Amino acid sequence: MNMTTTQARQQLQPLRDALLVLHKTLVDSERVSYEQTVGTIPSANHFLQLLTNDPWFAWLHSLSELIVVMDEALDEKEEPLTKAKVEALTNQTRQVLVVSESGDGFSRHYFDALQRDPDVVLAHADVVKVLGVRKRTA
Repeated sequence: MNMTTTQARQQLQPLRDALLVLHKTLVDSERVSYEQTVGTIPSANHFLQLLTNDPWFAWLHSLSELIVVMDEALDEKEEPLTKAKVEALTNQTRQVLVVSESGDGFSRHYFDALQRDPDVVLAHADVVKVLGVRKRTA
């Protein structure tokens, strides 16, 4: 079946939106954890600097980058969004959102955030729900 660009957008947009909520929830959760451990972050600008440059928050970059790639795919005017691109981004999402107690990098930090913060669990569940819908409609 040939998927139109509009259909592809309709499949990718809910995943991107759910990931954005998850990302914000993780950022908020990490901020609380950081402030409990290191101390109060004095300003929004300082927090932005920490998000982009501090090793504490570096594990979030892979999720940030995935959302940017999705935004670019959704905004692309020259090259239409295809079923293959949507499937690739969906698979990439599944690869990024691996949870591992014994892992390192994203998977370990993600595990810790899921253990620490019920809001992260709820945001994760929303992404999983969208991924499940995508799997059934693919």
